[in-house]
Parts: sequence; structure tokens; C-alpha cells
Amino acid sequence: MQLGSLRQLTLSSFALVLVPLLMLLGYSQIKLSKVGQIATNEAEYSVSVVRKVSKMESISNDVERLIKQFQVLKNPALHELATKLIKRFADLQSSICIELTDQTVCMALQERLTWLAQYSLSDDVLLLDAQLADFKKTLGDLTEQIESMLDAKIASQQAYVSSIQQAQVWLTVILISISLLLILFGTRVILNPVEKLERVIQAISRQESSLPPISKSGPQELIKLEKKLHRLAARLEQLENLRTALLRHASHELKTPLASIKEGCSLLSEQVVGGLNDQQIEVLSLLNSSTDRLNLLITQLLDYNILLQQAKPVIEELDSQSLFDAFITDNALAIQQHNNQISLQVDIDTVMADPTLLRRILDNLLSNALAHGSKGKVIVMHLYLEQGQQILDVANQGKKVSEEQRQLLFQPFSRGNSKRNDRVIGSGLGLSIVADCARMMQGKAEIVDVPNADFCVRVTIPLTETLS
Repeated sequence: MQLGSLRQLTLSSFALVLVPLLMLLGYSQIKLSKVGQIATNEAEYSVSVVRKVSKMESISNDVERLIKQFQVLKNPALHELATKLIKRFADLQSSICIELTDQTVCMALQERLTWLAQYSLSDDVLLLDAQLADFKKTLGDLTEQIESMLDAKIASQQAYVSSIQQAQVWLTVILISISLLLILFGTRVILNPVEKLERVIQAISRQESSLPPISKSGPQELIKLEKKLHRLAARLEQLENLRTALLRHASHELKTPLASIKEGCSLLSEQVVGGLNDQQIEVLSLLNSSTDRLNLLITQLLDYNILLQQAKPVIEELDSQSLFDAFITDNALAIQQHNNQISLQVDIDTVMADPTLLRRILDNLLSNALAHGSKGKVIVMHLYLEQGQQILDVANQGKKVSEEQRQLLFQPFSRGNSKRNDRVIGSGLGLSIVADCARMMQGKAEIVDVPNADFCVRVTIPLTETLS
């Protein structure tokens, strides 16, 4: 049966889980009713038998008394009355003895009754006393046999109840286990479409080239949501292509006239076309500075665009010391120009990261420290391992950043209030690139407070086991 909605699927799952519990409830009611009926029948039977035995004992006393009176008084009416009581006794005995498996006592008692019924005055008195004694003893044996029979019935009833209880326990365990399995099955059936949506969302967030195919079966609400996610992914891909094309064409179109302006400024600076006065030289200097600034912005914008296009990082095991030695060598000139020093602390021999992304993180953090930190101060770079996380701290002296601005600095094109040491207006992409590079390696970047530093950016990158 194909379920058309998530509500139907949920209700069907609940109903399916309730089936074993209803079976257990029905079985319990049937067995409880049966045990109650058996207990009632056995109680009625026991009361009936006890009453009959009690009557038999009372009749036996009357029979003994009447026969002895008949022996003394020689009154035939007494003998006739005793005979009637013996007949009643025999009827009660037969109704009881029919339930007994061993008829020995019943047969002996019947012989005593027959003899008493045929008693006459000519019989010996001693023989009569012996027969009455045997009659009493045999009746006592019958009473004990009946008590044993009732005890056996009670024991059998208890054994039956115990077997019912044991069967009830096992059936409860089995049916509850089946219910738990059905709960797990129903949960899995409900969660499978949700997990499919989660995989689609993850594929969209990772900018994967292909998404999981749209489900052909399942709740219609989730299938519709899955189709909307596919349309959203197609729309995002379209917008991403438009953005890439716009940045690429805009950068190309900007660089062409910018190169012409730069060349013209160079010709004017060299006074190839004629001499310049002091005011013209100052204006030309401003033009050169603006063209350099515009060229830097275009370069950073292209670099940021390339970063966004990198879908998946390639994690490698990198030698920490070699990585930092090459990094410091490449940036030695910028460090000397700002009269800064680098205090490098590398506590781990290897680092698991994408080499390109990690190098961009280092370059942008150093550029930010040189541009906004105090000149002539030490820039501390510390790489260490803590709780399964690779941590890089870059700290410098300078102006402290308020709590409100800390998160804003990692947004694209967001700049702080501090002035740059090189008097160049920044693009606001440096720390944003750091945060994006860390995020692509499933890490994060944040501004933290550390001792002996006014500003510190901490980049956290998980190890390969966490990434996988």
C-alpha cells in the first residue's frame, strides 16, 4: 500500500505498533476469563463435595443410632427408618465416588452399607459393633481420599495458573519485542525521507555538481519539498554562474582601461609629453595611488571569487616547519618594511589541511596584522593541538576591537574603525577570506582574548578523522 502523506505514514506506523499490544491485551483478557471460570467451577465443586461429605457423616451417625435403638427396642419402624437413611447415604456416596479414580474405599463402604441394610435381630451384637466400626473407619478413609482429591485439584489449578502466568510473561516479552522492532521500523521509514532531504541540503551547501535523485515513493509533502530543494539548487547554481561571469567580465573590463590609465600616468610622471609643475605632480601622485588601490581591489576580488569556486578542500599532511619557513621567506620584505618581527611557535610537527587554503589563511592574517598592528612590535604566530583540534593563533599589538565588531569583521567588505599603517583603504575581504577558508575545512575563525596581545585571530581546523 502506497501512503500518500506523512500523516498517513505516521498514523499507520502507530497503528502497526499497537497491533501486538492489542493482541497481548486480548490474550490476557481471554486467559483471565478462563482462569476466573475455572476458579468458580472448582470452588462450587469443592463446596458441593464438602456438603455431601458433611451430610454423609451426619447420616452415618443417625444410622448407627437407629440400628442400636432397633436392637434394644425391637421396633420394626426404627429398622425401616434406618434403611431409608442408608439409601440416602448410598446416593450421596455414588455421586461422590464417581469422581474418584480409586474405587477400593467406595466398594468397602458399599459392602458395609449392604450389611447394615440387611441387619436383623438374629445377628450377633459383637458382629454389629464390628460392622459399625468398619463403617466409621471406611467413611473416614473416604473423607481423606476426597480431601486428597480436592488438594490435587487445587494443586492442578495452581499449576495451570502458573503455566498461564509463564506463558503470559513470554508472550509479553515477545510481543513487546515485536512492538519495539516495529517502532524502529516505523521510525526508519519516517526518517528515511527526512535523511534524504538532509543529504540534498548538504549537497547544496557543499556545491556538489549532482544532487541525489528525487524520490519516486514516500510522503507527498516531503517529495514536494525535495523538488523545491532541487529547484532551489538549480537557481543557486544559475546565480552562482551569473556571479562568476559578472566578476570575471567586470574584472577584465576594469583592468583594460585601468592599464591604459596606469600607462598614461607613467608617461606623465616621466614628463615624456612635457614638463609638469608642482601642483600637477601632486595630482598625478594621487592618480597613481588611486590606480594602485583600484588594481589591488580588483586582484583581491578575483582572489575571493576563486576561493568561492573551490568546492572541496584537498586535505594533506603538511610539514609545519617547512610550511612556515616558506611563508616567512615569501613575506620577509613586507615584514621588514613595517619593522615588525615574527615570533613563531610550532608545537606540532605536521598539520592536516588544504595547503592552498592554509596558505591563504596565513597570508591574510599576516597582512591584517601588518596593516592594523603597531609598527615595530612582535607578531606572535602559534600553532598547536588542543582536544583534537588544530589551532592557529595570530596575535599582535594595536587597537583592541569591541565585542560588537568582532563578528562583523569576518563579513565580506566589512572594515574596522582602525586606520591602516600603509594609509591604503582596505577592501574588507581579508578576514572574510580567512573565515571562508577555515569553514571550507570544517573549521572556524574567531577573535579571542589572549595574554600580552591586543588583537588575536584564532583559526580552528579539525583533524582528518573529524573531517571524514
